[in-house]
Amino acid sequence: MSATITKETLSFLKKLEKNNNREWFNENKTLYTAAQQNVLEYVTELLEEMSKFDETFAKLDPRKTLFRIYRDTRFSKDKSPYKTNFGASINSFGKKDGSAGYYLHISPGECFTAAGVYRCDPKKFKDLRKEISVNADEFKSIIQDRNFRNFEFNNEKLSRVPQGFEKDNPMAEYLKMKHLVVSQNIKDEDLMNTESVKFVAENFRKMSKFVDFLNASFG
Repeated sequence: MSATITKETLSFLKKLEKNNNREWFNENKTLYTAAQQNVLEYVTELLEEMSKFDETFAKLDPRKTLFRIYRDTRFSKDKSPYKTNFGASINSFGKKDGSAGYYLHISPGECFTAAGVYRCDPKKFKDLRKEISVNADEFKSIIQDRNFRNFEFNNEKLSRVPQGFEKDNPMAEYLKMKHLVVSQNIKDEDLMNTESVKFVAENFRKMSKFVDFLNASFG
């Protein structure tokens, strides 16, 4: 394993943040193409490494895990045409399936790994909450494991326990979560050294029991 996120890729993202317009982007398209290729090569090796704990990842097309750099500005006050990060959504069932999966965010000074479900279908999310409530001991054993303690839950919560659950449910704080996502910030240097792929894959492996639990609730 030798793939790394290069300093040129991070430099491109910094320049794009300062020049987020179509004219600059078109004039520097070669920088974008090189950066995109670097990320693609990185994710290709990452999937190979991740297949050691989940063989389904070996079958994924790396290109289909990457998010487009072009922003959808139709309903946004921010009309900047480009994202200033690269992102990869790694899901055994495909990026748009809605099941739990993994996410790698590449942005200078703001890199992180994450896992779980974000903006989940309401019916699916209700099933997931039921699973957490019924199998509380199993869920707690996963999130209290020493290898899991460095990950932080997304802190967006409902003001009260969702309908269908008792207010004093022992798992109330988890049932109130709007998204079931855990993440860990990582340094740019963690993506730039030669052990980077193994480092990120190991991060995801530590999140894998959490992901498997969530997906089991979807049947």
